[in-house]
Amino acid sequence: MSSSVTRTTGNEPSQSADGPRADVAASPATDRSAANRKGLWLLRALLAALSGVLLYLSFPPRPLWWLAPFALALLAGCLHGRRARAGFGLGLLAGLGYLLPLLVWTGEEVGPVPWLALTTLEALFIGLTGLGIALVSRLPAWPLFAAAVWVAGEALRARAPFGGFPWGKLAFGQADGVFTPLAALGGTPLLSFGVALCGFGLYEVLRTARRHPGRTAAALTALTVAAPIGAGLAARPLVSDAAEDGTAVVAVVQGNVPRLGLDFNSQRRAVLDNHVKRTVQLAEDVRAGRAPKPDLVVWPENSSDLDPYAEPDAHAVIDQAVKAIGVPVAIGAVVAPETGPLRNTMILWDPVKGPTATYDKRKIQPFGERIPMRSVVRLFSSDVDRVRRDFGPGKDPGVFDMAGSRVGMVTCFEAAFDDAVRSTVRAGAQVIAVPSNNATFGRTQMTYQQLAMDRIRAVEHSRTVLVPVTSGVSAVIRPDGKIVSQTEMFTADALVAEVPLRSGRTPATVVGPLPEYALLLLAAGGFGWLLNRRIRSRRAA
Repeated sequence: MSSSVTRTTGNEPSQSADGPRADVAASPATDRSAANRKGLWLLRALLAALSGVLLYLSFPPRPLWWLAPFALALLAGCLHGRRARAGFGLGLLAGLGYLLPLLVWTGEEVGPVPWLALTTLEALFIGLTGLGIALVSRLPAWPLFAAAVWVAGEALRARAPFGGFPWGKLAFGQADGVFTPLAALGGTPLLSFGVALCGFGLYEVLRTARRHPGRTAAALTALTVAAPIGAGLAARPLVSDAAEDGTAVVAVVQGNVPRLGLDFNSQRRAVLDNHVKRTVQLAEDVRAGRAPKPDLVVWPENSSDLDPYAEPDAHAVIDQAVKAIGVPVAIGAVVAPETGPLRNTMILWDPVKGPTATYDKRKIQPFGERIPMRSVVRLFSSDVDRVRRDFGPGKDPGVFDMAGSRVGMVTCFEAAFDDAVRSTVRAGAQVIAVPSNNATFGRTQMTYQQLAMDRIRAVEHSRTVLVPVTSGVSAVIRPDGKIVSQTEMFTADALVAEVPLRSGRTPATVVGPLPEYALLLLAAGGFGWLLNRRIRSRRAA
């Protein structure tokens, strides 16, 4: 038997029985590659957060609506081709960059905990949206699917949890934009889709032009940018402020509150007296010829936190004000039944008959007007006990016949919900009133965000929108979304304007939620296509 000897030169790395030694240092090239990957991930994370900040900056009170497509183009650059987990993380960062400044007003009087909790929850939904966009970005014509996924994310936020929180829809930042008429065509879902498609298409145009300059693909991709802009311009004839049913002279009263913050609630009688005083002053101005006589008057939400059915003094001073002005007045009141939840109620008050019809707010604000999981929430903030008795929701739309004009009530938070506004118009409203109370949010941007939302609703349904607010900004908005007049914040005032009455329905009013459902199907179709590709790939393997 012969033996063999394996010779080494001394230059090879030493071996163990199990292969190369584990303590061999990584090569410099490997270190550089790992560092590059970390640097690229950090850059993407920063750009994703920046895209959220740019999206926030596109919202009122800044007239920078055009920033929204660029913000989404930047986000698309971060998400395109990424894995699902990376898409979720980048989407979450974008959501935080967007919503932390947008919703900072939610912590104005109760501290940072509710603000941070709400923002984080809503940002998680945007994280899921980012995950979906990253997945569909592998498909042909992916901007279409990605824009539909964005709408799906907004639809989810508008419904869950606790009834949803639609604040911050892309559509609500576009009151001054070229895309705005899309709201009259397909509601806020179509408007959001148009803005998202333009943004994602913009990124794809740049990507395609860089990789395939001069090719037909770049020109075709440009349609994803041009199509929503063209559709918005083409839909402009749908936006009309013609007086189909004549006109009415309306008055919006802003009585103001004695002081800022949550403590205004302890001054309930002072708030009521302020609105009575300003209405009586309007009546004196009418008699003196300083103001035209209104056909109807609308007070804000919570203008009487004293129940006029149970408090004789409240009933008496309201009746005094209504008789002084001599026309029907819609009064925002808190009604406290002997049993059951409180009611946030609008009361139609006639100068002869007194209180007649009522409308109970249907969309009750969670953690504001009602406290879900009260015992759990109390662990994080004792402010929940300021809401000692929850409000309960109404069931039916409220349309008041006010001196021959049909005025639909959409109370404050309800204006964020498509179905609440649409059902009121379908119930026969010729004018929409959005009585609100923003006093608890001080001088924050919340009131301007809500005003922009009301402008979108005016265009969506081609209706005048009256916005009486306890502390401002109150406004009169024409059916084309233009503000006729508005008040200063924390100033007692009354706005009087002649507005068109309209009964025609826009396509958005007629088709209702169908555009949103169609876009949800488009998003589902994209996910289905991906799943089918994966199944076929595995079978082939």
